[in-house]
Amino acid sequence: MSISPPETRASLILRLQNAADVSAWDQFAAIYAPVVYRSARRLGLQAADADDCVQEVLTAVSGAIATWLKREDRGSFRRWLFRIARNTAIDFLSRRRHRPWAAGGDAAAVELQHQEASATASSHFDLEYRREVFRRAAAVVRGQVTEMTWQAFYRSSVLQQNISDVASDLGLSCGSIYLARSRVMKRLQQVAESLRGSDGDEM
Repeated sequence: MSISPPETRASLILRLQNAADVSAWDQFAAIYAPVVYRSARRLGLQAADADDCVQEVLTAVSGAIATWLKREDRGSFRRWLFRIARNTAIDFLSRRRHRPWAAGGDAAAVELQHQEASATASSHFDLEYRREVFRRAAAVVRGQVTEMTWQAFYRSSVLQQNISDVASDLGLSCGSIYLARSRVMKRLQQVAESLRGSDGDEM
């Protein structure tokens, strides 16, 4: 069963102004919830708190997206989302400092506040975002090509197996493997770009 291509991120973000647009929020959460979760875990939250952090971030975005869209100086969406996610994680660490299983308590909260001034946390957030975009794009593209074509691409490009070995295993010519790689890579780039939106304003 094929997966429908995602709509462009700019139109998706605009739709988030409507809290009742379940489809838009499902698409948004599918991409960004894993990013926020993994970033929260990296910053020291336990799994349960990271899950709660994701929900609070989504709620915060829902309440602030309309105002953010009206700002002329809003900057990129991902930077705005990162600030919300980071501040929410700091708040979680502060609130949970008295719980014995909290990840570091006060010390963790202080350390995380120190990280505010660095680009490290932001870089990790961006890295998690790029990984999630690739995962989502791969899921879409895999549903659009034959399994043979996908295996030709995946084994030769991702697993970096020898072209001749892949061709022999799949019963294809080496030329067919190269063609499959090219087709899948092109489509991956197209889908990933639609997920990312513009790299400038990112709206």
